Amino acid sequence: MSKDKQFVTEITPQAQDFSRWYIDVIKKADLMDYSPVRGCIVFKPDGYEIWEHIQEEMNRRFKATGHRNAYFPLFIPESFFQKEKEHIEGFNPELPWVTEAGGDKLEERLAIRPTSETMFGHMYSKWIQSYRDLPVLINQWANVVRWEKRTLPFIRTSEFLWQEGHTAHEEETEAREETMRMLEIYRDFVEGYLAIPVITGQKTPSERFAGAVDTYSIEAMMKDGRAVQAGTSHYLGTKFAVAFDIQYLSRENVLEYVHTTSWGTSTRLIGSLIMVHGDDRGLVLPPKVAPTQVIMIPIGPPKTREAVIGRTDELFQELKSAGIRVRVDDRADVTPGWKFNEYEMRGVPVRLELGPRDMENGVCVLVSRVTGEKKVVQQENLVEEVNAMLEQVHKDMFERALKFREDNFYSVDTLEEMKASMEEKRGFALAGWCGSEECETKVKEETGAGSRNIPFNPAEVKEICICCGEPAKHTVVFAKAY
Repeated sequence: MSKDKQFVTEITPQAQDFSRWYIDVIKKADLMDYSPVRGCIVFKPDGYEIWEHIQEEMNRRFKATGHRNAYFPLFIPESFFQKEKEHIEGFNPELPWVTEAGGDKLEERLAIRPTSETMFGHMYSKWIQSYRDLPVLINQWANVVRWEKRTLPFIRTSEFLWQEGHTAHEEETEAREETMRMLEIYRDFVEGYLAIPVITGQKTPSERFAGAVDTYSIEAMMKDGRAVQAGTSHYLGTKFAVAFDIQYLSRENVLEYVHTTSWGTSTRLIGSLIMVHGDDRGLVLPPKVAPTQVIMIPIGPPKTREAVIGRTDELFQELKSAGIRVRVDDRADVTPGWKFNEYEMRGVPVRLELGPRDMENGVCVLVSRVTGEKKVVQQENLVEEVNAMLEQVHKDMFERALKFREDNFYSVDTLEEMKASMEEKRGFALAGWCGSEECETKVKEETGAGSRNIPFNPAEVKEICICCGEPAKHTVVFAKAY
């Protein structure tokens, strides 16, 4: 048992080494394992189920707005990338190539999909002939490969899972509306489903997607103060339409190029929710994506064990029938205290305890993973009480994450202030920027903080560039990032 106890408790404190804490937690919570290929991971069942719940909810939202799912090939001809110069320049350092198959050298190298704008562009040029074919609203769930030099499970891996939406429209206005609609879907999902507060805004030109006209993002703050780009939406204009000759016959009987968009989120959302919500006891999982929402633990001496487990099983069926993801741990060879620690470490949102005295009184005890609050509830109202606590856990998680962000978000007016902020504190900095790439680059070189986005609703509007002192064209969020 001593080895098991060590397994439950041995997690490096966040304040001591945040990176080590992160690795300890995802390994001990059994979310993933390392594969033999550098930079790639195996999603274990609990880790993959989190992604499944993300998929389910996103699919519901995508389909409600008229999008449909399809699947496109993993291999992309090199010539496709050459058609959009900016695109290939942006991705070339990360591209793995297939040069040989079946013992024969290929006539043309094939890239292993880093993103699919080019493949979608090729196919859309075949499918779109008239304005009657528009809009085309397609999403793809897939794996992609970007050969990263520095990797971190879930956050940045050489192969990862994601969804990528690609749409084509008659007019710029319609395409831009689509771009912003999907960004808002991401914001609402990440805040309302994952309990992660985000900052919504536009990327600076140096940070926008390779080949895009405009890129927009949602940015989240991790508990070490670093940023994670949790989702992006791009207006591509007619760049890919011209490159791939995606034309349609307009209502005026004139050939026009379509306006396209792309947008995506990935399994870095899993890493983000771990880093945003986890604590020194382990995972804290948002109830809506937790593989197990409620763990039931029967308690009591051997003489009452059979009766307690029998009632636990009855309550289990009630919760399961109500659509709650629930498990029972009725192992007799492990103490209740060990189980409490185990499921806290695994991030289960609600623990249900039931003992012989609870049975006599027709009650049971619910415990919140976030606050540790214990609530005695009537068994006859169990489903309602559990649902209420799950909702409260989500609310508590969001409010805690929001307070952390507010406590670590600084307004700075000079480069010296930002340097001090980044050296002495963790978090984000709000600053003015004149719009020049030279100033943006200098800020990053001297502080380590890059521009995250130009927020739509900044807490204050900056008037002076943090770097050169000239009038600011934009108010920008700067941060160190993953």
